[in-house]
Amino acid sequence: MADLLTPALLPTTSWLRLPAHHAWLGAEGLELLNFSKNSKMPAGFGPLDLEGNLPNDAEPDGILTARMTHAYALAALQGIPGTEPMVEHGVRALLGPLRDHEHDGWLEAPSAPHGRKQAYYHAFVALAGSSAVRLGVEGGRELLEGSTAILERQFWSEDEGVMRESFAFDWSDEEDYRGANSNMHSTESCLALSDVTGDRKWLNRAQRIVTRFVHEIAARHGHTMPEHFDRQWHLLRDYNIDRPTDELRPFGMTPGHFMEWSHLTLKLEAALLRADGIAPDWMLRDAHGLFESGLKYGWAADGQPGILYTIDWDRRPKVPARAHWVQAEAITAAVNLLKRTGHRGYEKWYRTIWNYVDNVLIDRKKGSWFNEVGPNGTPTETVYPGKGDLYHAYQSTIAPLLPLAPSLASAILSSDAL
Repeated sequence: MADLLTPALLPTTSWLRLPAHHAWLGAEGLELLNFSKNSKMPAGFGPLDLEGNLPNDAEPDGILTARMTHAYALAALQGIPGTEPMVEHGVRALLGPLRDHEHDGWLEAPSAPHGRKQAYYHAFVALAGSSAVRLGVEGGRELLEGSTAILERQFWSEDEGVMRESFAFDWSDEEDYRGANSNMHSTESCLALSDVTGDRKWLNRAQRIVTRFVHEIAARHGHTMPEHFDRQWHLLRDYNIDRPTDELRPFGMTPGHFMEWSHLTLKLEAALLRADGIAPDWMLRDAHGLFESGLKYGWAADGQPGILYTIDWDRRPKVPARAHWVQAEAITAAVNLLKRTGHRGYEKWYRTIWNYVDNVLIDRKKGSWFNEVGPNGTPTETVYPGKGDLYHAYQSTIAPLLPLAPSLASAILSSDAL
């Protein structure tokens, strides 16, 4: 069993059974895809401002380029015109100006050849490569093989069962840090790599990462996810206390990541069930616990709707901005739990969060979603400026209609739901 397998097994009143909801998801996905084409630059993709334009000083962003390449590959696999050329463009950029041809690995921007090499970024490059291979675009195999070689040689720590965090541009000076965020996205990448390469070691690595972070760390902390550790696995409670709005490593804890870990745990469980017929019984329990903690400490924690960005160690609101990606990941977590269990409570939250996105985050004047809003729904740029890229929002429009396993690109190829 991978999940309930088909929305047809859910009650007839479930949104997942309703053709109008399917049409709404498809239409919203197309809006996101079309809007994001403005981010194309000669050497990759760049960040858009609130108007949906590239700022005058914009430059290609490697992380964004990898994520856009992956998202457009998902769209191209669905047969959406105009998206495959965007994938080809992204692959060329990642193999060209965004690749470090001297030291290997990837540059976060062509103008930053001496920037640090981050596991977070390289996980997305591997994800983009796996999706490009599924699509069959030129250069996809080279991108996949190059990125997996880097993950193997530089980032994977066999002794710890996690990804190392970062290195200097020449692969010296390993950072004294172990982070939940980079390992969370590495889990997603490992699941996709397992599907595309057929190599079981990637599934095993996803299981080792999730076991440490979800079943050991989060479970010990009441199904909340501490994010910052040193290389000896001491919790860094004051990490970035002076930078609470950091966009990747904020102080405290991030309820949106509770949600993201929740649905990735379910996807891992489904992948193990498909492969072996068995999976650890804690996976569903821990996925449920993380989702419930995300709601308890994140949703309307300051009296206003939406899931806020961060909480402190007393689990009180810290940064109240409502980031778009947080709501998108909560949608995916709710719908994956719904498909896994059929419980009507998850249907309620799936609807509630989509209603919030539709009424508050979707920008019907300029397009796409606001990257973040304040508690009262007014667009802000406290943490995330401009408009977000496709990655989180677009996946939230297609995940509801796909099984929990295999990973999204592989599921699209084997599904008639999209």
